[in-house]
Amino acid sequence: MSAVDSPHGKGDQPCTTCQSWKLAEAVANGQRDYSRATDCRVLLKRHRESAECRAGGQG
Repeated sequence: MSAVDSPHGKGDQPCTTCQSWKLAEAVANGQRDYSRATDCRVLLKRHRESAECRAGGQG
């Protein structure tokens, strides 16, 4: 998906930290490490609620 097709709006870049947490969750699920996957979801939610999330809470 390009920046133009981004669900965050035209030309907006998704937050790389959000993408990293989503990837870490997917890897953990793939390894059947559901505790770590849960941790990733919690940390992603906290990040989205923080001022440092560039995606405005939707990353």
